[in-house]
Amino acid sequence: MEENTSNGLGLGTLIFLIFLTLKLTGTGEVATWSWWWITSPLWLPVVIGFAFFFLLLIYKTIKK
Repeated sequence: MEENTSNGLGLGTLIFLIFLTLKLTGTGEVATWSWWWITSPLWLPVVIGFAFFFLLLIYKTIKK
């Protein structure tokens, strides 16, 4: 059985690179965005994962 491995860029990384390029070149509305939003494709999935885990923990605590 063959293993599938990915050596390419993920979707979040690709979106970040696009936002970064637009910000640094001063192109479009992205140029006025905060750096928090430019880097959000990198950290937002982690925040959503923690929020899901936290809500699941609350649910299990209440269910007991």
